[in-house]
Amino acid sequence: MKTTSPRMQSAPNEPPGPASGSRRALPWAAIGAWVLLLLVAVPFAGKLEDVKRNTVVDYLPAGADSTQVAQLQEELPGGDTTDLVLVYHRDGGLTRADRGAAGAQVAEVAREHELVGRKAPRGIPSKDGTTVMYPVALTGLKDAKVRADAVREIRDGIAERPEGLSVRVGGPGALAADSQEVFASTDGTLMIATAAVVAVLLILTYRSPFLWLIPLGVVGVAAMAAMGVVYGLVEGFDLVVTGMSSSIMTVLVFGAGTDYALLIVSRYREELRRHRAPYDAMRQALRGCGPAVLASSGTVAAGLLCLLAADLNSSSGLGPVGAVGVVCALAAMMTLLPAVLVLLGRRVFWPLIPVYGSEPRARRGLFEAMGTSARRRPGVVLLGGTALLGALALGVLALPGNLKQTDTFTDKPESVVATETLARAYPGAGSQPISVLAHTARADQVLERARGTEGVANATRGRSGGGWTEIDVFAKGAPQSAEETATLHALRSGLDRVEGAGALVGGPSAQQLDLEDTNTRDRMLVIPLVLIAVLLILAALLRSLVAPLVLVVAVVAVWGAAMGLGGLVFEPVFGFAGTDPGLPLLSFVFLVALGVDYGIFLMHRMREEALRGAGVEEAAVTALRTTGGVIASAGVVLAATFAVLATLPLVMLVEMGFIVAVGVLLDTFLVRTYLVTSAGVLLKRWVWWPGALFRRASAPAGPVAAAGPRPEPAEPAVRG
Repeated sequence: MKTTSPRMQSAPNEPPGPASGSRRALPWAAIGAWVLLLLVAVPFAGKLEDVKRNTVVDYLPAGADSTQVAQLQEELPGGDTTDLVLVYHRDGGLTRADRGAAGAQVAEVAREHELVGRKAPRGIPSKDGTTVMYPVALTGLKDAKVRADAVREIRDGIAERPEGLSVRVGGPGALAADSQEVFASTDGTLMIATAAVVAVLLILTYRSPFLWLIPLGVVGVAAMAAMGVVYGLVEGFDLVVTGMSSSIMTVLVFGAGTDYALLIVSRYREELRRHRAPYDAMRQALRGCGPAVLASSGTVAAGLLCLLAADLNSSSGLGPVGAVGVVCALAAMMTLLPAVLVLLGRRVFWPLIPVYGSEPRARRGLFEAMGTSARRRPGVVLLGGTALLGALALGVLALPGNLKQTDTFTDKPESVVATETLARAYPGAGSQPISVLAHTARADQVLERARGTEGVANATRGRSGGGWTEIDVFAKGAPQSAEETATLHALRSGLDRVEGAGALVGGPSAQQLDLEDTNTRDRMLVIPLVLIAVLLILAALLRSLVAPLVLVVAVVAVWGAAMGLGGLVFEPVFGFAGTDPGLPLLSFVFLVALGVDYGIFLMHRMREEALRGAGVEEAAVTALRTTGGVIASAGVVLAATFAVLATLPLVMLVEMGFIVAVGVLLDTFLVRTYLVTSAGVLLKRWVWWPGALFRRASAPAGPVAAAGPRPEPAEPAVRG
C-alpha cells in the first residue's frame, strides 16, 4: 500500500526480507547463543535468593573490632542464640491482668521454643509501672531464615492480649528478622516497578506500538543472565551478595541497558536512511556508536570494581555484583538487540519508518537551539551554570547526621517500635549491651576495668569458650546517644591497656561507630581510584587529556549539587533522621560512573564531527543536535529507574535513589547540554589537547582529505 508520507512508504527496490543469505546467519547465531545461555542461567537465577546474606557481619567493616566481636560471638557456646525482648506496655500503667497475661505468654514461648537456660525469663518492670520487658534468648537456630520464622511465630503467638495492652517483640534478633523480611520483599517489587517504568518511558520515546517491546525484552534477558552469573560467582568464589547489592544490580541492568539500547536504536535509525539493507545499517551503527557504548560500560564497571578496595563488606561486595549486571547489559545490547532488530527489519519502527534515501524533516529542534545559545555566549552560560551548581552544593551543610540503626526503615517495624518503647520506659540506662570479648585468662581484669570506666552503669561476665569470654557492659546513656558514644571510646581506650587481654568492643552501637569511621576511610581511598579509572578510559576513547578532565569535573560538580539538594529535602521534606554513612561514597561512584556516560555520548559524536573536518564550535553544536534527544531520553530513563528505589522501605535506598536520580537529571539537562558544550566552545582546539585533532587544528588550513567520511544528514527531530 502506498502512502503520501515518506515515513510510511517502503524503500524502493528493497529486498523482500529484512536480511538475506549469509546475513541471516549471524543474527540467528546470536539469538541461538542467548537462548542456550538462558537455558543454563535461568535455573541458577532462581537460586540467587537462597544464597543472599543479610546478617550483621555482611554490612560491617571487614577489619573493625565490632565485626570481630560479631564473628567470635557466633563461635561461643550458644553462638546461634537469637536475642529478643518481649515488651509489654500500657500508657496508664500495667494492671494485674496485664502482668498475668504477660507471664502466661512468656511461659508459652518457653515451652514452644528452645531457650538458653531452658526456663521462662523473669520480667523486668519499669519504674513508672507502664512497661515490663522479658529478655528471651532462643538457641539452636543457625539459619537466618529459620530465625526470622521463629520470631514471626512468637509474634503470632502473643497476638491475643487484654484490650489496651501493647506487646511487641524487639531486640537484635527481631531487628534482623524485620530486615530479612524487608529485603525478601524488595526484589520482586523492584523488578516489576522498574520494568513498568522503563516500558512507559520507551513507549513515550519511540511512539511505536511494537518497538519498545524489544529493548525491554532484551534487558529482561540481561537481568536473568546477570542473576545466573552472580549465583555462579557465589558458589565458585564465595562472593557476598546482600539484599542491597541485588536491588542495585537490578536497577543498573535496567537503567544502563536501556540507555545503551536508546543510543544503538537511535544510530540504527540514522543509518537506515543511508543503507538499503538493515544488516548494513546495523553494522555501520555499531561501528559508529559501539566505542561510546563500550567506553560507557567500561567506566561504570571500572568504577564499581574500585569498590573492592573498600573495607566495608557490603560496599566491597556490591562492586563485582554491579559490574556483572553492567557487563551483561552491555553484552545483550551489543549482540541480542542488534540481531532481533535486523531480523525484524525497518518496519519495526512503524509508524515512523526511516525510509532508505529519505531526508528527515528540516526543523529547528530544542537541542539545536540550546547548542546555539551556548555557542553565542559560552562564558555567560558556563559561569551561570557553575554558580547554580555551587549554590545547590551548599545544601550539604544542611545534611542530617549519621543514620541510627533504629531509623533505617521508612516505616518503623515492630522491633524499632519496641526499642523506642524501652528507651522511654527505662530512661538513663542502656537497653542494649555493649559486648566486650577478651581472652579468658584476663577476663577478670577486663571486667574490673570495664566497671570502673566512666559512663558504665553495670558490667557482667557472660559466656566463655575457645579461649574467649564475653562481657556485657551497660552504659548509662541511651543507645547511640552522645553519652554512650563517649563511653564506647573510653572503653576502647581503657581496655587496650589491659596487657594480654586482646579486648574487643562490639555490639550494635559500636558497629555504627565503626561504620562511620570505615566509610570515611573508604571515601579517601575509593574516590581517587574511581576518578583515575574513569579518566584513563575517557583519555583512551577521546585521545585527549583536556576533554576527559572537563567531563570528570562536570560530573563531580553534579554530585556535589545532588548531595546539596539531598540536604535540603531529606529531613524537612522526607522526615529522615539522618543519612546513611555509606551514601556519599556509593552515590559518588554511581553518579561519576553513570553520569559520565552522557559526556561520552556527546564528546564521542563531537570527535566524529571534528574528524570529518568540522571546527570545534560547529562540531559541538552538531553533536548536541544529533545526540541531545537520545541523551535526554536516556537520562530520563536512568533517573526513573533509580527513582524506583524510593518506593522501597529502606532509608538508605530511598536516599540513594533520590541523589542519583536528581544528579542524572542535572547532568542531562544542564551540564551536558549547556556547560560541556560551552566549555568546548571556549576551549576551541585545546579541548583535544594533546591528541591528533589538536595538532591537526594547529596545522595550516588546507583542503579536507577526500578519503574522510561523507557528511551525514541531520538527525530526525523525533525522540529516540
